[in-house]
Amino acid sequence: MDKVMRMSSGKGVVIFTKNSCCLCYAVQVLFRDLRVQPTIHEIDNDPDYLEIEKALVRLGCPNAVPAVFVSGKLVGSTNEVMSLHLSGSLVPLIKPYQLFHN
Repeated sequence: MDKVMRMSSGKGVVIFTKNSCCLCYAVQVLFRDLRVQPTIHEIDNDPDYLEIEKALVRLGCPNAVPAVFVSGKLVGSTNEVMSLHLSGSLVPLIKPYQLFHN
């Protein structure tokens, strides 16, 4: 769990993914459409991926991936992120990390 917390803290938006996960891709696209460049950790490329998966589930993510952290705090998986977005609560949460284009 310490590794997950280290990987997710100190960075704005962090998404733990697997490269074979279509929901992970959808969540990444959502954040990019909202002008946020998240830090992506593809856990299937990490030698400790099984431990990372277990830690994400222990932290409260029902499915290990996608797992979204904002400001070092677990937001959740796809359902939680989409619920926040549809309720209008996601954009204020990520506003400090949005890229503004002139």
